[in-house]
Amino acid sequence: MTEQPTDSTAPAPAPVAQTRTGPGPDAVTLRPRAIRWTAWLSAAGVMVFFLIAAYFMPAEDTGVIFQPADQVAMMVIGAFVAGGLLLMARPRVRADSHGIEVRNVITARWYDWADVHGVSFPDGAASARLELPDDEYQSVLAVQAVDRGLAVRHVRTLRTLHRTAVLGE
Repeated sequence: MTEQPTDSTAPAPAPVAQTRTGPGPDAVTLRPRAIRWTAWLSAAGVMVFFLIAAYFMPAEDTGVIFQPADQVAMMVIGAFVAGGLLLMARPRVRADSHGIEVRNVITARWYDWADVHGVSFPDGAASARLELPDDEYQSVLAVQAVDRGLAVRHVRTLRTLHRTAVLGE
């Protein structure tokens, strides 16, 4: 082997394109239906319960003297519980021809379609999942079994996007 001479006047290599961190403007957005309704109704019910409890606190003769600060604290506790329930309404999937963003209850992650082996919905599972390298998977809480037909349409949409991106169909 011979060593190539270096040319100090040679142009610098082109910069490497940055990887995407989210879906583009042509993204498809998928959300669960049943869990969102359940979360919103539960949060509203909890808030009403805590507001009623706070309202009637001073009227109860329990031997304890309740102050307005106790009523406010009761409403704040109700707001925290309702906010925790509303986290269940957060799951979403945004996918386009380049990849998929999976936002579950707390975290959101972006995957290029090249890194995804497939989209599956195992028997008896509560939600769909992305099959990843090394036998790992990412749960997709936005596609839930309780949504039945909607879940089937969502999985088909994701599989079509994946197949188009990977195979170039």
